[in-house]
Amino acid sequence: MSGDRTVLITGFEAFGDCTTNPTARLVHELDGTLLLGRRVVGLELPVSAERVPGLLAAAVDTHEPELVLSLGLANGRSMMAVERVAVNVLDFPMPDNDGAQPIDEPVVAGAPCAYFATVPLKSTVLAWRGLGLPGYVSNSAGTYLCNATLFHALHLGSTRGFRAGLLHVPYLPEQVAELSSPGRTGGALLHLPAGGLPSMAYETMIAAVRAAVEVALTRGADAHLAGGAIS
Repeated sequence: MSGDRTVLITGFEAFGDCTTNPTARLVHELDGTLLLGRRVVGLELPVSAERVPGLLAAAVDTHEPELVLSLGLANGRSMMAVERVAVNVLDFPMPDNDGAQPIDEPVVAGAPCAYFATVPLKSTVLAWRGLGLPGYVSNSAGTYLCNATLFHALHLGSTRGFRAGLLHVPYLPEQVAELSSPGRTGGALLHLPAGGLPSMAYETMIAAVRAAVEVALTRGADAHLAGGAIS
């Protein structure tokens, strides 16, 4: 058990075409820091459907956080995104780093079909805008490890009493440069969109994560304003 008030922030190791993952860098930098008097515990998770649940549960048992904020990398997105919902399905478009590729399987058997995030979504976006940071409310966290991790966190939080949410971050500029390199193997250059891939500076990402944590720790009810999507 932990005697400190803590915040658990999780990120992921590199996966797919990427040799780095900014979320891993973020959690390592934030680990051990203080935010509003809470000690931050940064945890880098494997991209593994099998290993994530146990590692996440163990971290929750050890640190007893009042907030679990997961970070994920979303290729093709141009802004920070705070996710609204996690769905109870594993439907991987590619294998995880263990080589597993579950299709149409539940994240947690017998659990609800979905959980809504328990962090203040729109208040987070308002805080970002006030700092000049781009971001929006996203209505789909996908069906890969980011969605699964958010689902596990919300499932645990439903009985442990902590808030949980997920932020998706774009590529770093250096990742886009690597992926678009003419000498890169694997044909990645052939599949880039005509306008290139969007990216975000690391300093912008870390400022947005800190702001999201502060909102989650200080805001009760969410801001009441339109923030949905047509499609």
